[in-house]
Amino acid sequence: MLATTLSRDTQIQLVESDAIGIVGVGEATIPPIRQFNRFIGLDEREFMKATQATFKLGIEFHNWGAIGDRYIHQFGYVGREIDAIVKLHHWWMVGRLAGGAADYPAWEDMFLAKSAARAGRFALPDPSPQSPLSRYTYAYHFDAHLYGKYLRTIAEARGVKRLEGRISSVRKGSGEDVAEDRIAAVVLDDGRELEADLFIDCSGFRSLLLGGALDEPFDDWSHWLPADRALAVPSARETSSIAPFTKATAHNVGWQWRIPLQHRTGNGHVFASAFGTEGDAEQRLLAALDTPALDTPRLLKFQAGRRRNAWVGNVIGIGLAAGFLEPLESTSIHLVQSALESLIEHFPSRRMDPLMRDRFNLLAAEEWERVRDFIIAHYKVTGRSDSDFWNHVRTMDIPASLAETLEYWEESGFLSVHKGHLFQLGSWSALLLGQGLYPRGVHALANRADPVQIAGQIRAIAAEVDQAAQSLPLHADFISRYCPAPAAD
Repeated sequence: MLATTLSRDTQIQLVESDAIGIVGVGEATIPPIRQFNRFIGLDEREFMKATQATFKLGIEFHNWGAIGDRYIHQFGYVGREIDAIVKLHHWWMVGRLAGGAADYPAWEDMFLAKSAARAGRFALPDPSPQSPLSRYTYAYHFDAHLYGKYLRTIAEARGVKRLEGRISSVRKGSGEDVAEDRIAAVVLDDGRELEADLFIDCSGFRSLLLGGALDEPFDDWSHWLPADRALAVPSARETSSIAPFTKATAHNVGWQWRIPLQHRTGNGHVFASAFGTEGDAEQRLLAALDTPALDTPRLLKFQAGRRRNAWVGNVIGIGLAAGFLEPLESTSIHLVQSALESLIEHFPSRRMDPLMRDRFNLLAAEEWERVRDFIIAHYKVTGRSDSDFWNHVRTMDIPASLAETLEYWEESGFLSVHKGHLFQLGSWSALLLGQGLYPRGVHALANRADPVQIAGQIRAIAAEVDQAAQSLPLHADFISRYCPAPAAD
C-alpha cells in the first residue's frame, strides 16, 4: 500500500508486511520493460545479475492450434520487406500458392528472433538500422522475488520510506472531505493511522481500498477466460543450455509455462477447475517438467477480469488490486508498469482533477481490453476438439472487439487493431498464422503477383535471417560474459 503527501516535495511511504506472501509467478516479461527500466535508471547488467535474469526473444507455443503444432511469438520485425506498401505476410501467403513445397518457409522463419531463439543464440541488437541484426528486440526472464527486492533497495535509497505493518481498516473522509469515494487514512493493526492525499492500492487480489473500502465493481471475464487456477513450482536449472524464450505448452485442460533463469527454471500450469481437478493438474505439471522439481507445487486461485475503474476518488489500484489476466503472454508485470507510467503522466494535485482521473481510467480500460482480446484469441483460434475444455473455448462467444479483428483478418489479412495496441502486426500474425487461421484473400496489390517468383524471394529472406542468427553467440555464453549472477544460496 503506497501513500503520498503532495507538497513542495512529494513524500512516499510504503506500507508492507513480510508476513503476507506475494503471488510471484510473473517471471517472464515483454519488451516494454526495457523502456520502464531505463526510465527508472536501472543498469541492465546489474539488474540482471541481481535477479538471476536471462534474455527472452519470444514465446514458443506448443499444441495450441492442433496437437503437435508449434510456433514462436517472436519479438521484433521481419528480416526485410519486399515492398514499401504491402506488408510481408501478404507476399508470404502469395508464395504459399506456388505448389506448397515442403521446403517453403513457415511465417515465423521471416523473423530473426525466431531463428536465434530456436538456435539458443543471443546478443544485443545491432544499433545500425542497416544491419539485419537490428531487426529484433528482447525482454527478460527473472526471479520476481529478487526483482521486487532490487526495486525496494533502489526506492529506499531515493527516499521512499517503508513501514512494516498490516492494514486493518480504513477511515473515509469527513467534514469537507465527506465524499464516500475518498480515503482519509488507513489504520494499521497496531492502531497507527496514516493520512495521505493519494493512496495507491497494490494489495493484490484482496484489493483492500479499491475493491474493499470503495466497493468498485469487478467486471468478470471468466466466461471468455475460464482458467481460474494455477500451480507453480521451481525446478532445477537447464544444464546444457539456457533457452532464450518462454515455453507455453497447451494441455487438455489449460496450459503449462516454462521460464529458464540462471539458477533455476520456473514452471506452472494454468487450468480451469470446471474442467479438471487440482490433483490431475498437479500430475500433469510434474510429469511434464524438463528438470527435477525443487519444491511442491503451490496453488493460486484467481478470476479473470478487472475493476471497472482503476482510479476512484483518491485511490488508484495497481496490479492485482486492479484486475487479473492469466500470464499467457507475460503481460502481468507490464500492466503494473504501464499503470505506473500513466499515473506519472496524469499525476494529480490535491484536488484530484476529474479530467485526469477519467483519462487515466479510459486508457487503462482500453489497454486491459486489448490485452484481454489477444489472450482470448489463443483459445478461440484453435482446431482442437480433444477435450471438453477445448470444445468450450473454441465455440464460445467472444467480445465484439475481437470478433471484428478476426473478421478483418480472415477476409483479407488486414489487421484492424488500433496503433496504440500493445500487440501489433508481428504479434497478431505470429498467433493467427501460427495457429492456422489463414486469410481468404490478400492485399489487392499482391494478388496478381507470380507465386513462384514471390516464393523465391521468401526463401531468400528466410536464408538471410537464419544466416544472421547463426552468427550470434550462444545465449548461455553471452550471459556468462555480460551478466553472470552469483551462485544461488
